[in-house]
Amino acid sequence: MTIQTSTPFPAGNTGFRLPKWVGSFGFQIIAALIVGLGLGLLAKYTGSTKASPNALGATLQTIGSSYVSLLQTAVVPLIFTAVVSSISNLRQVSNAAKLAWNTLLWFAITSLIAVLIGIGLGVLLQPGAGTGITQEAKYSGKSGDWWAFLIGLFPKNFLGLGASTTVTDGVATTAVSFNVLQILVIAIAVGVAALKVGKAAEPFLNLNASALAVIQKVLWWIIRIAPIGTVGLIGNAVAVYGWDTIGSLGKFTFAIYVGLALVLFVVYPVLVRTHGLSVKQYFSGVWPAVQLAFVSRSSVGTLPLTQRVTERSLGVPRAYASFAVPLGATTKMDGCAAIYPAISAIFVAQFFGIQLDFTQYLLIALVSVLGSAATAGTTGAVVMLTLTLSTLGLPLAGVGLLLAIDPILDMGRTAVNVAGQALVPTIVAKRQGILDEALYNAPRNGDPFVDDDAAAPAAVDPSAAASAAERDERELADAKA
Repeated sequence: MTIQTSTPFPAGNTGFRLPKWVGSFGFQIIAALIVGLGLGLLAKYTGSTKASPNALGATLQTIGSSYVSLLQTAVVPLIFTAVVSSISNLRQVSNAAKLAWNTLLWFAITSLIAVLIGIGLGVLLQPGAGTGITQEAKYSGKSGDWWAFLIGLFPKNFLGLGASTTVTDGVATTAVSFNVLQILVIAIAVGVAALKVGKAAEPFLNLNASALAVIQKVLWWIIRIAPIGTVGLIGNAVAVYGWDTIGSLGKFTFAIYVGLALVLFVVYPVLVRTHGLSVKQYFSGVWPAVQLAFVSRSSVGTLPLTQRVTERSLGVPRAYASFAVPLGATTKMDGCAAIYPAISAIFVAQFFGIQLDFTQYLLIALVSVLGSAATAGTTGAVVMLTLTLSTLGLPLAGVGLLLAIDPILDMGRTAVNVAGQALVPTIVAKRQGILDEALYNAPRNGDPFVDDDAAAPAAVDPSAAASAAERDERELADAKA
């Protein structure tokens, strides 16, 4: 006897399936932004404040701060291992010195363009004129000057770590901190030394490469839960600051975001197009990293994703990308080091009724191009603004005026930073003839979170079992042939 079974769907139909884009990282981030915005508004209008958050506000704050803490835990080992690895990888590039020089040159060129846009917007929009804001916030950080900045580059210990102890009610609490610039200096010195030592340094470099792979894997796990962190970060920002704080500095905020938009959606596309590349492919490739940067407000925390999309989507050889992207994550900041300090310095001058002359505008541009390394770290934009104001002789009290809305501005600044950190290696690789244009122009069907071995089918690529270094050497050799 034959038993026939029926199915609720027509033959060949496997059932209802959500569109593929629903499960994408980009969609999850956008959905989290909307949810966070809604929860933040709900917390704000149910009485939550920064000093006394209600249950919802406290929950959002805890989620957001916990996610940022997770990102920050990997900053020190990531910077050290990534920079050492990036310098050692230059051994695989035949024209390493030329690539390094061109990378630094394009870092400076894009920073100069960005700061000129910032100066132009500051002069045109007059963000500090007639604000009528009282000096409620007081900046308690370092007064900041170039001499102090240069002294701060010299590590006090090999780890670039520091500790401070505070005593409250007879209880001593010790907090450990780190100086990103000092760690960067140490890593560069170690990387160069390893190159000079040669074969004897191979075990150390292999250990460093293994450590970097482990750290990046942990960061991938943290990045994968970014939508959860986004809900807390955006929700807390809305609950704490609301529209009133933004409105009091609305003209300044508007000027900053106009400048960021001009750099991201005008300057970068023009540079991409003038080098014969597709603007659409650039944005579709770099967008996952830009989204994560916007919500995390951390270029270093976004580094693994930035480097991966630069290699996989934009076609930059790994041997070069592993040098340029980590370097850019700590020194190339068009948002924090160019647009923001330019407009902010003009705002402070206008607020205090100080007239800037042509020489001072030139100083703003010079400080932004040469001092971008000062933006490395979690308060980089504040340090950069302090250096700029000190150079111009403007009141440092102006920094405190802008601290209230800094988290709101930092989201856009970091997104532009990361977009630029992927752009420059792409431009340099194109100019040097090592860009994989077939990969750059390929459809964006891949998942940036899939590991390399899973991303390359063996049936298509017979050399999938080869080491990453061997693949990179072949890519560079083919490009140069």
